[in-house]
Amino acid sequence: MSEEVKMPQMGESIAEGTIVKWLKQVGDSVKRDEPLFEISTDKVDAEIPAPSSGVLSEIKVAEGQTVAVNTVVAVINGGEAKPAAAPPKEEAKPAEAKPAENKPAAPPKPPAEPPPTEAAATPPAGKPAPPTIQPDAAEGEAPSKEDLRRTRSSPLVRKIAEEHGIDVSRIDGTGISGRVTKQDILSFIENKGSEKAAAPATAAVSTAAAAPPRAPQALRAPAAAEAEVGPAPYTEGDRVQIEPMSVMRRRIAERMVESRHISAHVTSFMEVDFTKTARLRDQMKGDFLERDGVKLTFMPFIIKAVIEGIKKWPIVNSSLWGDQIVYKQDVNIGVAVALDWGLIVPVIRGADEKSLLGIARAVNDLGERARTKQLKPDEVQGGTFTITNPGSFGGWAGTPIINQPQVAILGVGVIKKRPVVIDDAIAIRQIGVFGLSFDHRIIDGAVADQFLATVRDVIETAEYTS
Repeated sequence: MSEEVKMPQMGESIAEGTIVKWLKQVGDSVKRDEPLFEISTDKVDAEIPAPSSGVLSEIKVAEGQTVAVNTVVAVINGGEAKPAAAPPKEEAKPAEAKPAENKPAAPPKPPAEPPPTEAAATPPAGKPAPPTIQPDAAEGEAPSKEDLRRTRSSPLVRKIAEEHGIDVSRIDGTGISGRVTKQDILSFIENKGSEKAAAPATAAVSTAAAAPPRAPQALRAPAAAEAEVGPAPYTEGDRVQIEPMSVMRRRIAERMVESRHISAHVTSFMEVDFTKTARLRDQMKGDFLERDGVKLTFMPFIIKAVIEGIKKWPIVNSSLWGDQIVYKQDVNIGVAVALDWGLIVPVIRGADEKSLLGIARAVNDLGERARTKQLKPDEVQGGTFTITNPGSFGGWAGTPIINQPQVAILGVGVIKKRPVVIDDAIAIRQIGVFGLSFDHRIIDGAVADQFLATVRDVIETAEYTS
């Protein structure tokens, strides 16, 4: 008896996933709940366990391919013997030269669909506008390409479209079944929509500077690929090595460009004396480790101080929605974790309700599971304020990019002993530098500095709530 292995639904807003790595090959025995393959989505990278025990008889989706959720990616046969007709292992993987974004063929289109340039342009006279999806649509009726764009575009894409007054059906989506991706709508906005609606092919040239270059798909013509990513940054005879961007790196690139496009970034810096907090940490870390098995770093103290700053200046814990400010009543702190293959931001939910020990335990747990790819999608969503730590690698300070739809992010520089002047005398103190990047559309510099001052005062006095 065989069982199909499907691309899992890793979150309500996630419509597709990319196979990053197969941990088993065709013919291998697998046990139920044993890691079978790794995937990458818009939200998180994760290892997917086998749904049953048996033999992996077929791999239908190769590494690097992106498919919709519930797509069958493999088949497991019950039993112990290897199937005689199993395909060779190399067929399960694409050649190394192929880009990571190689995708399977899209589902068949409705028979009466117009060509792409016609769909992107204004409908001719006498022709009805693209239909909207009706809740009581007849069962079995094939949805139009416009229907798929509306239903499969992520909430973020729909939010951006609403803020800019854009009809998503006007955009020629590059995702599965015409799904409009974040990059599609940002490129459309960058070109004010006119070039995209009139000639999708030429829009790719003008947006190359604003969007991160994507590896050309295997089926794309060389000329079209060069038009999208720009001329090659090397000449014949140069010694170069070319590798496709990983799925996570492409996601990060998209989000960084998107955030810079959306928010008016400004960064303020402030020195912070950690001397008293360092002494308190030294007093507590032995008990935390011996009694609770928790390693106590500076991060829980910083989070505690940030919470006090948010209580006094709640604007930094908000989001901008059109011309309205949404103040978040929950304080969910995201803490960036550097990985060998990228960066991820797990979220400590209800951080303002946790003790110092509870925050320290959450920081350690989320960080460890981020590094072992054990995070769940809801553990990297819903953040209201983010902290990143370039100081962990010795960085003096940083100008971090805001994690949308938040309006502020704190960069923590290295904390080390430095000579400072106190009461006209030189003293050795534990000094760190905070860099707060904030959205100047709704946060003024004075408010940002007052927030930083509140955070600084808590750390310098070491007066933390329980």
